[in-house]
Amino acid sequence: MVWEPKENGLRVRELDSMPCKIRVIQHQWIHMKDGTRLAARIWLPTSHSSPEERVPALLEYIPYRKNDFTALRDSIRHRYFAGHGYGSVRVDLRGSGDSEGVLLDEYLLQEQEDALEVIEWLSLQPWCSGSVGMFGKSWGGFNALQVAARRPPALKAIISICSTDDRYETDIHYMGGCHMAADQVSWAAYMLAFNARPPDPSVVGVDRWREVWKERMENTPAYLEQWLAHQTRDIFWQHGSVCEDFAAIDIPVMAVSGWADGYPDAVFRLLKGLTVPKLGIIGPWAHE
Repeated sequence: MVWEPKENGLRVRELDSMPCKIRVIQHQWIHMKDGTRLAARIWLPTSHSSPEERVPALLEYIPYRKNDFTALRDSIRHRYFAGHGYGSVRVDLRGSGDSEGVLLDEYLLQEQEDALEVIEWLSLQPWCSGSVGMFGKSWGGFNALQVAARRPPALKAIISICSTDDRYETDIHYMGGCHMAADQVSWAAYMLAFNARPPDPSVVGVDRWREVWKERMENTPAYLEQWLAHQTRDIFWQHGSVCEDFAAIDIPVMAVSGWADGYPDAVFRLLKGLTVPKLGIIGPWAHE
């Protein structure tokens, strides 16, 4: 969700004062082992008593362009977390926003591998206590569950909002074996157009942004082709479905959804299947 200015002001209320002062690192490259750089923005608390105090990190890891599409929303949400003593970090997925590479599909193994490297990098930063939490809604809720199942040592807890444990049965692709044309086709078209947007020249460089943009437009596939090639519950959908092995998650989980969201049933399955400390919340709201 993006909070948009309205005639009567913003839809959300910012706190005028918080326990910690905040400094923002507007752009930070995080280098992957294969040489690809992921773009991040970091909000850090500054303590009155100890400016060098080490704090836990919170990671939100999504493809929705930190420099424009979610910029306003991020500036409110991540600032709040930093103001309450966390280093809050927003990372564009590989191939999205200002990050390098091409985003080839949802929830790929590469996405998880990058997340493991990001979490390790965060845990080693001089401002970080070594502990990392992960949170997100929708895509960010999905990959929080998926990354938790990979058990990176520094990841201590996650909040997964409006997501699912089962990519085949309860996402926007198939339901009861039926093709969900209204959702699947429109979402695939949306992501194809979204991925065709250029990176920010001020971040990637005025001499490189066209090259990066061209690479994305030429190499981003139509996700729908892959989704339609897998119409039964095969290994394609089992990948990233944490219901295949709830025991792989060994850290606390908060699962959140809404009665008008598409994923409220996932909260009950997670509460039943997980054997870790867990909390489920479902309220009177939708996906947005």
